[in-house]
Amino acid sequence: MTPSLITRLCNIGMKPGISAATQLITTRRICRAIADQLDVIRSERRALRRQAGKLKAFLPFTRQAIAELEERAQEHQEAIRSGAWSALAGFGQSLMFDREGLAQALGFDQMCDLLGVNPVHRQQASDDGDTSLRGVAYISQLEDSADRKSDEWGAGGPLYRACHAAMIRFIRECPEDQLPDPFGPKLPPFLSIVGN
Repeated sequence: MTPSLITRLCNIGMKPGISAATQLITTRRICRAIADQLDVIRSERRALRRQAGKLKAFLPFTRQAIAELEERAQEHQEAIRSGAWSALAGFGQSLMFDREGLAQALGFDQMCDLLGVNPVHRQQASDDGDTSLRGVAYISQLEDSADRKSDEWGAGGPLYRACHAAMIRFIRECPEDQLPDPFGPKLPPFLSIVGN
């Protein structure tokens, strides 16, 4: 997708008085376009790194060429990649908090219809209490639930990828002393008196 398409979708999404369904659809399309753009850049960088890897068989004669290819891979479309990733993370943050109240405005069933969630998975999400936009798209990863899921870290539907980018940005930017302990609070040791 081209940047002009993303701009047109943003213009549609920002129109006053649009329905919650239109807003969710445009957000999803924008996130998909951005994620696709990031995938293209990542595959181009990977191709440059593969070229560098092939030259490693001829070391030490190819040391300079390898360094140049690896540097090109690192810098390849960095401005576009960082801007796209930042935009995706921004959409993800908005989705995580659902500031527009899309889930409430749409209702659980219509939200699931728009996200392509199978009826079987809807029932499971409802039973688990994951009826929010964050719960369906990110926590339960039910967006396009009929499609086969990749096992790659961070892979998923466009809204999942946006929420994932927001979480990564939060972890990177949050002061370390304010991050929650991933293993929970430290409990005091359990002491007991052992009799003779």
